Amino acid sequence: MAELPKEKAFGALGFFILTRQKVKGNVDNILNERINKRRYLPMNMAITVSQVLRSKGHGFFAISPQATAYEALEIMADRDVGALLVIDEGKLVGIFSERDYARKVILKGKSSKSTTVAELMSSPPICAGPELTLQDCMVLMTSNHIRHLPVLDKGLLTGVVSIGDVVQAVISEQETTIQTLENYITGNEYGARIAVS
Repeated sequence: MAELPKEKAFGALGFFILTRQKVKGNVDNILNERINKRRYLPMNMAITVSQVLRSKGHGFFAISPQATAYEALEIMADRDVGALLVIDEGKLVGIFSERDYARKVILKGKSSKSTTVAELMSSPPICAGPELTLQDCMVLMTSNHIRHLPVLDKGLLTGVVSIGDVVQAVISEQETTIQTLENYITGNEYGARIAVS
């Protein structure tokens, strides 16, 4: 029996994992190539960050680097978010996530009431531009083990996209595609057009 290529043997998930391994360390080159060449992407992967932000809104939650980890956790719990952007004098300087807290406070035996966000934040933050696609975001998030991407448009902070936003956008697009195909197959779309005419 002939051996299948690894991409086919493992299916889409296996291909994604293999691709991730090939990508690690080459992320910037791959993203620049995709932005410059804009090759064909499946319909739900061609959605851009700017489209996601238009749908979900441009708001975000932020904290000062001088605040304590405890204050950051209170905001995150009250707002039900997994990360806060760290802004100092109007400039994005980092991002503070649940992961930063778990690994840099709890595991190191520090106190959340005396440790500042500046000591714990991930800096510099990995950011996305408004022109990136969902696929580009997934590559950035996966290769860097992060779940939140601040969005910078010409140096201006315009929002944040989370892995949840990406998944929700993909699911929504897939539902629309399925509905459109069902209407096409059953002829409902055409019947509605004729009735309206």
